[in-house]
Amino acid sequence: MSVVEGGATDFATMRGRDYPKIRQFTVFLENRVGQLLEVVRRFEGSRVRIVALSINDATECAFVRFLLSHPEQGREVLERAGLAMIESDLIGVELPAGSQPLLQVCTALLQAEINIIQAYPLLVRPHGRPAVALMVDNLELAMETLRSKGFTMVTEDDLAELE
Repeated sequence: MSVVEGGATDFATMRGRDYPKIRQFTVFLENRVGQLLEVVRRFEGSRVRIVALSINDATECAFVRFLLSHPEQGREVLERAGLAMIESDLIGVELPAGSQPLLQVCTALLQAEINIIQAYPLLVRPHGRPAVALMVDNLELAMETLRSKGFTMVTEDDLAELE
């Protein structure tokens, strides 16, 4: 509890909550054969599953972005491996039925003037529907906009239920 200008403000973190955002882990790897396999093998024997993956390759290093079924345990695995990483918030959204579901998502976000910074598909189908992970420039407004237009958000709990 913190006091701000005479009023009390309660600070809570997203960890341990059913937070609508999902966490992305960006891991920096040396650009050489077998590096990705070494990271992926670290999750072997745990309940952590990779539910989305994106790789951006550069000359000397690669940036590997993961969404994990159990982000708390996944972070521990990555930290124990001594990997340099960044944790970011993304939103997950189920794609609606129809011939151009991504068009519907992009149109809704454009109407609210929200920029998509990163996008990639989930390897799993929460609730049996295809879904994408999006990094946007305004998470709160993006979630509010998509929900108001009838889209279903994907939460970390949805990803954990896929075991």
